[in-house]
Amino acid sequence: MKLSLDFPLLVMIIFVSQEENSLLSLNVPASPGYYQDGNFIIGGLFSLRVTDDNTRFGFKDNVYIQENVYMDLTKHYQHLLAMVFAIEKINKDLNILFNMSLGFHLFNVDFIETKAVKSSMSLLSGKSPPIPNYDCRSEKRNKLVAVVGGVSTQITAQSSQVLSLYNVPQISYGPFDYSLRDRVHFQSLYQFPMNPTALYQGFIQLMMHFGWIWVGLVVPDDIRGEMFLRDMTQEMIDSGLCVAFAERIPEFPATDTINNQIFVERFTFSNVTVVFGDTYSLLRFVYKIFCNIIFGNVWVTTSYWDITISPFGQKLSYTYFGGGLSFSVHMDEIPGFEGFLKNVQPAKYPQDIFIQDVWSILFECPYLDQHGIRELSKCEQNGTLETRGLHVWDMNTSPQSYNVYGAVHVIAKALHEELSLRLEEESLDSGASVAPHPWQLHEFLQKCQLERSFVKKKVVNEDISTTKLDIFNYQSLLNGTKAHVKVGEFVFESNSVQHLSLNDKVGWGEHFNETPSAVCSQSCPPGFRKTALEGKPFWCFDCIPCPDGEIANETNMDQCIKCPEDEYPNRQKNECLPKIMMFLSYEDPLGAVLVSMALGLSVLTALILGLFIQYRDTPIVRANNKYLSYLLLVALMLCFFCSLVFIGRPSPVTCILRQTFFGVVFSVAVSAILAKTFIVVVAFKTVTPRSKFQMWMVTRFSNAIVFSGSFIQVCICTIWLGTSPPFPDMDAQSEYGQIILQCNEGSTAAFYCVLGYLGFLALLSLMIAFLARRLPDSFNEAKLITFSMLVFCSVWICFIPTYLSTKGKTMVALETFSILASSAGLLGCIFLPKCYLILLRADNISRKKILER
Repeated sequence: MKLSLDFPLLVMIIFVSQEENSLLSLNVPASPGYYQDGNFIIGGLFSLRVTDDNTRFGFKDNVYIQENVYMDLTKHYQHLLAMVFAIEKINKDLNILFNMSLGFHLFNVDFIETKAVKSSMSLLSGKSPPIPNYDCRSEKRNKLVAVVGGVSTQITAQSSQVLSLYNVPQISYGPFDYSLRDRVHFQSLYQFPMNPTALYQGFIQLMMHFGWIWVGLVVPDDIRGEMFLRDMTQEMIDSGLCVAFAERIPEFPATDTINNQIFVERFTFSNVTVVFGDTYSLLRFVYKIFCNIIFGNVWVTTSYWDITISPFGQKLSYTYFGGGLSFSVHMDEIPGFEGFLKNVQPAKYPQDIFIQDVWSILFECPYLDQHGIRELSKCEQNGTLETRGLHVWDMNTSPQSYNVYGAVHVIAKALHEELSLRLEEESLDSGASVAPHPWQLHEFLQKCQLERSFVKKKVVNEDISTTKLDIFNYQSLLNGTKAHVKVGEFVFESNSVQHLSLNDKVGWGEHFNETPSAVCSQSCPPGFRKTALEGKPFWCFDCIPCPDGEIANETNMDQCIKCPEDEYPNRQKNECLPKIMMFLSYEDPLGAVLVSMALGLSVLTALILGLFIQYRDTPIVRANNKYLSYLLLVALMLCFFCSLVFIGRPSPVTCILRQTFFGVVFSVAVSAILAKTFIVVVAFKTVTPRSKFQMWMVTRFSNAIVFSGSFIQVCICTIWLGTSPPFPDMDAQSEYGQIILQCNEGSTAAFYCVLGYLGFLALLSLMIAFLARRLPDSFNEAKLITFSMLVFCSVWICFIPTYLSTKGKTMVALETFSILASSAGLLGCIFLPKCYLILLRADNISRKKILER
């Protein structure tokens, strides 16, 4: 690749000349820089301060010119020292550059683009102020072979446009920027690669590790910030995280366009904020933070933004940014660099024009005398950098210093390969100029690997297969000093292969004693589900309890889970419990009482039946057809026994027997009572005394009443069983936490037809008995039947509404009790008075006494 002065290049040269004229018109002073001679010169563009008119590190007859200084970035002086150290180390190595030496020419361009252009032109011309398109050196050939710089995108871009005119290789040591990959505008620029996906995933995994789901994003208001904001937002959404807010920071010292009220409100939305950028691009953000109340946020960022740098001292720096977490590309230690830093002193490097200013700031000593002459007589000349606080100096190697060191080694390696190639073609004459043209190094730089790990791992200027990021925490140590402490690492191989590891030494600054939370809404505990808030992001929600029958067994559930039919929610609604099977059992106290009542009444009925059989020839037993009395007693006994079918676990047989057996035996009983009532009325109204035929007809007719009355009920039950018979069923809804085992009637209409028919027979008996209550007879049962039917009807009229309003075993117990109560009413009202007469008044019911009366 050879330099040719074609038409586009001439146009660019004219442009640079015009740029030079504009620079001179702006009266931007030129700095001679920090120069050390050698066979080959590497230029350096560094940014050591933030000013509005960059003059402090320039000189005019050794007289200081006052200016506005926004911030001294003394830590950036380490970048420059890394280059000095790397060149010193290479010059001591006899195995490289064939015993020839490297020199350097270092400029401080601060963060002003016009000065970056001017310094780049000074490197090309060898004169300050520069003369465009001229080489003012006495040597036959310019010894400049490459340039290292700058630390920010703006400085790198402006200097590259000048250096690219002459195809001078430039290696940026700042953060990787995709906008600088344009080979049309930046054809001679190289960057240290960085896998952005690894950084995004590192942020994501850290958030998920601590449960931070509501996180703010802060980026510089430029292309790099917009790309990060776009990609990071998508990554967070894909991982189920939410962006609480996005703040774009304008460049410093441009006009502040940030609304302070909105700025303050945003940073109260979340306890955690991810900040992407570098120290310069985020300078306005730092000033805005210090000019407002303490937000108490945890800042998650990269090592390119040094959160320990503060214009207001170390204490305030830790108050505002303590507990911050920084991601940094993993770096091996640079051998000997820490010892080199410890030995740096002004007396050791008298040619270093920058060390004077740095020393005066670090050791807080006067810089000028009253006549404006530079001197450091009042400074601690033998002081060491390791004694300075973290907010102004850091003995640990920064990523930028690491990149500078690596860039120098890459240039030296490319230069060595070019010299080796030349050695094969011709001998090297030490007396002749041997410096190659800068553009001749491109061939070697393009195939040379930029070493990010100078011992083990090499990273080429393309996508990285495996990225390892160290995680540092801004902490206050036990002795009160502040430090960046490594607390973990993140290894990224692919989206599916990545690993985050953190130790338990993470500190959270002055505002949190434990891991802070970062949520828009507090998590919904088990038993509650989320409900979206209108107009809010999906991570902002209210918590409402799960409805009946449903649970939420995890936090932040979107929907509650319905319990199976045989389970029910506990009171906290976070677990389904097995439901208890409920039915009226024999072991149940209520069931035991009803069984005892049924057996007792059955025994009593059997005793009365035995008593009637024993006294079957007495007039009181023979009256109103003793066989109907026997049938009625047997029917009542069966009624008492049928109540036992209602107790116990329902089965297909018991469910069928319950209603049908009950309906038939009660029909027999009521039909028998109706027949007895009929006999009373007929005996006194139509039958002629001593007419055996008429009595025979009455008996036959009463038997027909019993048969027909019972037969109709049997037909109803037969139709019921043939169409929709009762069956065992489970009711899991009526009672909380219980499954009611019950008999489903199958056909509700058939069930009420059975009850209705019984009611019809009972009402008919009541009406006839009521009409016959005043008929004269010593053993007229009409009054007793009337009263018994009143009791019977009252029980079943009360039963129906109560039956419809109860559930479970209470309903079964109610029906059982109604059967027992109505049967006992019939037994007591009709037969107990007769038993009283038979047992206690036997002398009054003899035939002789009756005839006498």
